[in-house]
Amino acid sequence: MANDKAKILIVDDEYNTREALARFFRRRFDVETAPDGLSAIEKLHADLYDLVLTDLRMPGADGMQVLSAADEAGTPAIVLTAYGSIGDAVKAVKLGAFDFVSKPVKLDVLDRMVSAALEQRRPEKEVSSSSVPDEKKEGVLSALPDVVAPCGAADPMSKVFETAKAVAPSRASVLLSGESGTGKEVVARLIHAASGRSGAFVPVHCAALTSTILESELFGYEKGAFTGASERRIGKFEQAHGGTLFLDEIGEIDAATQVKLLRVLETRSFERVGGVETVHSDFRLVAATNRDLRAMVEEGSFREDLYYRLSVIELELPPLRARRMAIGDLLDHFSAFFAAENGRPKPEFTPEARELLVGADWPGNIRELRNCVESMVVLSPDGKLGADAIPKSVLAGGLSRGSATKTPSLDLRETEDSLIEKALAECNGNRTRAAEKLGISRRTLLRRLAEKK
Repeated sequence: MANDKAKILIVDDEYNTREALARFFRRRFDVETAPDGLSAIEKLHADLYDLVLTDLRMPGADGMQVLSAADEAGTPAIVLTAYGSIGDAVKAVKLGAFDFVSKPVKLDVLDRMVSAALEQRRPEKEVSSSSVPDEKKEGVLSALPDVVAPCGAADPMSKVFETAKAVAPSRASVLLSGESGTGKEVVARLIHAASGRSGAFVPVHCAALTSTILESELFGYEKGAFTGASERRIGKFEQAHGGTLFLDEIGEIDAATQVKLLRVLETRSFERVGGVETVHSDFRLVAATNRDLRAMVEEGSFREDLYYRLSVIELELPPLRARRMAIGDLLDHFSAFFAAENGRPKPEFTPEARELLVGADWPGNIRELRNCVESMVVLSPDGKLGADAIPKSVLAGGLSRGSATKTPSLDLRETEDSLIEKALAECNGNRTRAAEKLGISRRTLLRRLAEKK
């Protein structure tokens, strides 16, 4: 079905556009046209098609309604859109459209997109790629629970996993946002593993490379393209053919690279540095950022059209401080892992240490917690992980962290150490009563005591 008489319906209220596309595709396919959305919907109800190409903005029934009718008929759709309607085109993809292409349409780009859509419609392809069994997706997305897996419906990561599982088999680009250390690359790898794509997962850390080196990494280069290019090198776009390309810290790329990346995302084709041969690659893109790309678009430092291409599906990963219910599980997993790795006995957190760790702010999120637990395990050969083993960097901020809701009866800022000692002495070492006397939480007092050791 990928070629030979696949049946295509072209829907556009602009006569010249509609007829030009029909003439182009009649060389290979059985083509019908519709001048508006209502007549297209009637055709979809009356006949079977392999693919629909539809404009978005039309009088009467618009492209979204055509898309809905195509979806009911089980027919994939590609959306044609003017630049000003790209946001609507992205919504269409979220509703099930195969992809979108901007007007004025580049026929070679649309032709490759049509071929890809028809290829994906083939029954054997549906089994191996676009219809990954739910139990397989569930199994893959349950991998690595130590890092990101939600610990219940109340965990804000649950929504992330639900969407990731739904989007994994699709072709849609995914943008992962969130603070550093929240597990964006792990989620990207899980999406790839659940996608059914047979190619490799290819990560690129954009912030670590200059624009010149990044271009060579992405596009590859031909022998002699520049000094030191002694042989042809295949770039990341090519390496990700049939798989997933992961661009980490996408907000760090400069304006020139943004333009080049946009072209590749639109055409899935490029030339190696120093080359003239056009290379095609069928990769799925997942990008990640800890910056606010919407704000960057508004200030003019990030291209709006590129943002739309990247964020067909956008997932925001919650910070660890919003997932306190998961910290206990993470502590247990990481401590067991590092104990086994370092030949330590079965680890056990003291109640004080666990309370401090669960209550910490974790600005470095899961990555910081992981490093903290590794340090504690290594420095505790007996397996007892007490508050004294918590790295000082985690406790930085002392009594100012945590929230003192009462007005202190003693001036803590002047002589913290002596006031704490005095309060403990007056309360016969009872930390709960001492904390009340100082007007702070018990957790804050424990943190301050651990920092002093």
